[in-house]
Amino acid sequence: MPISSAPVAVCSWSLQAESPTQLVERVRATGASAVQLALTPLVEKPEVWGDCVAILAAAKIEVASGMLETVGEDYSTLDTIRVTGGVVPDATWEATRTRAIEVARVAGKHGIRLVTFHAGFIPHEAGPERDRLFARLREIAQAFRAHGARIAFETGQESADTLAHALDALGDESIGVNFDPANMILYGMGDPVAAVRALAPRIAQVHIKDALPAKVAGTWGSEVRAGTGAVDWKAFLAALASVPATVRLAVEREAGEDRVGDIRAALAMLKSR
Repeated sequence: MPISSAPVAVCSWSLQAESPTQLVERVRATGASAVQLALTPLVEKPEVWGDCVAILAAAKIEVASGMLETVGEDYSTLDTIRVTGGVVPDATWEATRTRAIEVARVAGKHGIRLVTFHAGFIPHEAGPERDRLFARLREIAQAFRAHGARIAFETGQESADTLAHALDALGDESIGVNFDPANMILYGMGDPVAAVRALAPRIAQVHIKDALPAKVAGTWGSEVRAGTGAVDWKAFLAALASVPATVRLAVEREAGEDRVGDIRAALAMLKSR
């Protein structure tokens, strides 16, 4: 099975830390020793987060990968994120482009080789909108490649087949997928296990996150503690055997009142499988 033997990481933003020191404390509380690090704060709040990577290193916490948050994302509803997500909106593109270039510089400075983000809703059909989106994604990929990093798109905002076809059309083998099984369920975009098989050649990292499907069509599903949702973890982890590359796992939790406890439960679940 091509799951990395390296420690499972924890997504830094899941822990809602207000400083690097607090992040270290909360990562340690989960029992993890690696993070996927949100890089936007290092660019936009350097007075607080500028020394974060050094502080993590001193605490013997590895930065496994990075994350870029695009400008203006609104996750209130499926409709709002469709309009505001990723690099799709013209109104926020220049600000997102500037942020991406700075995040790429920071990733290069700290030797972070993989950075993930939401590309936005990818049009199913060819046309001017998709051409414009692809041009922006290629520009971001080049910005990161110039600093020794590759990018990977989060799953969920389109079906696995749509994403796979889009990646083929982009024609850039360096661009990968950050596979999130819960996102497939939250967005109502199909079975995560089947999606793994469809996207296997492109998967660069996997988020460990769980969810229940929406009760009403066109609305969000519900994120839940890993192991208590609709993801068939035994089948999902087995499906990762079809991924050609060795992939790193990172636990993400974006809901709930006990993030540390939920992450500890996710890590325990992985060990039991």
